[in-house]
This record gives sequence, C-alpha cells and structure tokens, in this order.
Amino acid sequence: MNKAVFLDRDGVLNHDKVDYVYTIAEFKIFEGVKEALMLFKKEGFKLIVITNQSGIAKGIYEPKDVYACFNYLQAETGHLIDEMYFCPHHPKFDQVCKCRKPGNQMILDAMLKYDIDPSQSYMIGDAQRDITAGIHSGVTTIHINNGKEWVENAHFSFPNLLAAAQFMVGYTFG
Repeated sequence: MNKAVFLDRDGVLNHDKVDYVYTIAEFKIFEGVKEALMLFKKEGFKLIVITNQSGIAKGIYEPKDVYACFNYLQAETGHLIDEMYFCPHHPKFDQVCKCRKPGNQMILDAMLKYDIDPSQSYMIGDAQRDITAGIHSGVTTIHINNGKEWVENAHFSFPNLLAAAQFMVGYTFG
C-alpha cells in the first residue's frame, strides 16, 4: 500500500483571498511549498490536492480555470503533485454532495485509486472542514495555522507547509 499527503489548496499551497482565487495572475504560491513537496516525495508520499471550488457552482469561474491554476502550480513546483480532486458544488447553488469538504468522498476516491493506507497518510488544511474530512478518512490531520480560523481537533498544527513537512520527515535543524 501507498502513503499519501492530501493537501488543501487555498491557504496551504497558495495565498487565499476573501473571494475566489481562479486566475494565474492571482495564484500566489507560498514560499517553501516546492521544498515541502520535494521533502514529501523524497519520503515516498503520493501528493494529492483536495479542494472545494464552489465558485464553479456560483458561476464565477469554470473548471478550466481550476485546471489552469493547477497546471501553473505544477509547472512552478516541478510537477511533484500526483493528482488534484476538486468539488465544484455548493449546497445553496446546485446540489448537496459527498465530495465537498467536510465530506470525504474525494479522499476516499483517491485512496481507492492509489491504494493508499490511511494509517500512513495525512490531510493538511487550514480550515475545520479539511480537518474533519481527514478525520473521517482515518488519516492524521495537520492544521496550517495561517490565522484563517481556529481548528479544535487537528492532530498537529504548524505555521506553514514547510514546517509541517520538516516535522513529518524528521528534519533536524542545524
């Protein structure tokens, strides 16, 4: 079986904003993300982005915009991410679904596709919905505490993805 790091997108890999990040011009990757992804890969983790993209349901942008941002992220970080799953739904605009976090269908689908062992895997996010999806999937959860929101039940908390990656792979300083 494989191990994986499931990654929320906005607020973990790139800067989030009050409205939606859906153009490459607005897609600002956090410092240290490429290094973190490299550490994960070196340790044999599958890297899978798990992201809600309700702006699609609201008619603000289209799936092609999400893919364009993902392709940009891949180009800027060395094509280290194995796959991206996104939920285009919003319960007030189109439908209630199982894929929208805090639902965990995207994680379960990835686990099935990549033969992932949840006991060796992590969900990293900056919101309670990310942590809840991870807990319901049986993976260890890490909160990126960027000031967005307080999370009560994450297993660990770090200020950014690189700090989380260094902890996960047993990186020693100095």
